[in-house]
Amino acid sequence: MEIARLKQEIRDCVLELGKVAKLRADQLLVIGCSTSEVIGQHIGKAGSEEVAGAIWKGIEEARQQTGFQLAFQCCEHLNRALVVERSILRQYGLEEVSVIPVPRAGGAMAAYAYQHMQMPAVVEHIKADAGLDIGDTFIGMHLKHVVVPVRLSRKQIGEAHLTAAYTRPKMIGGARAVYERIDQLTCT
Repeated sequence: MEIARLKQEIRDCVLELGKVAKLRADQLLVIGCSTSEVIGQHIGKAGSEEVAGAIWKGIEEARQQTGFQLAFQCCEHLNRALVVERSILRQYGLEEVSVIPVPRAGGAMAAYAYQHMQMPAVVEHIKADAGLDIGDTFIGMHLKHVVVPVRLSRKQIGEAHLTAAYTRPKMIGGARAVYERIDQLTCT
């Protein structure tokens, strides 16, 4: 697998998702990634720091263009906890947990993110605005309601299956509810 191409592919996918989801600087993108799956191995069996580094760099390039916040999901050994920048704790009212992700307990991607963030922290739960799942890591538990699937132009990153989604606010109120602002509507 060509690492430079991998970095470019993930950057393009994140930018595409950001455009479709209209991600803003005050919004959060959760990343789930099995580097094992990217290189064609079974999830959790062949984590790669080199692959994690390429993915990190591609995502970071996209983040710098768009400004969204990031959360990286750990593997099931850490109950799919998330690595975030410490500033997000206060911004989202999150509670930190005590653990440092490593490749064999957390996963190569989360461990790489922890090592390369400015001030990393780990949290158990988050409700993100959008998500990118590389290798069927199941990030849905960390997305807000209501999830809207996104069909990206790429279906895979390396050998890993790729899925993406963003979220929208719930539509409440029933048959008479209005969901778009129209100037002519009045209360009579």
